[in-house]
Amino acid sequence: MINFSVNLDADAAAAKLIEAALAVPMGLVAHINGQANAAKRGISVPADQILEIFRPDFAIRVWQAHKPAGIDIPLRIYLYDAGGKTQVAFRTAMEVFAPYAKPELDAIAADIDPVFVGILAALDPFKEN
Repeated sequence: MINFSVNLDADAAAAKLIEAALAVPMGLVAHINGQANAAKRGISVPADQILEIFRPDFAIRVWQAHKPAGIDIPLRIYLYDAGGKTQVAFRTAMEVFAPYAKPELDAIAADIDPVFVGILAALDPFKEN
């Protein structure tokens, strides 16, 4: 898993990641903003956001390689507050697909993971812990 912290609030980090994903191009499938949803109920919570990112050509390859692996796409980038810092967490495609033990999925992951590392690099400084 890739984990690191950034000196941005979660909203700014999400905006940078979305911009980077769209530039690749990858698709933003969903942006789940936990603190915004809690605020609608009058509850204040620390940052908690999930970006679901993928694109159709990768999805088709996953489905063709091993249909049950479709439950694990799109891939997610998790932004959350921990001790006043925005944390970023991402499980690589190689990690996500590993339980299936399918060489076809490993090949897809080898194509996907560098794309996501590039997206995550939009957050400066990017470092893998």
